[in-house]
Amino acid sequence: MKLATIIISVLALALIVFNLTKVNFDAPFEGDSTIALITILASLCVILMMSILRISKRIEQKVKERQ
Repeated sequence: MKLATIIISVLALALIVFNLTKVNFDAPFEGDSTIALITILASLCVILMMSILRISKRIEQKVKERQ
């Protein structure tokens, strides 16, 4: 599970970098720039969710060790 979350996070980071090249910073809310911004936001959400999942798994493991 840990490897999967890391791979998904790296793919999301790659999507962020790719879409940053697609954003027209002169008009960021027009045309393809809007799609790129939405994808960047979605990728940031994925990274956040994967971090939360990793932390919750770590907490679950600590709880099991105590019992």
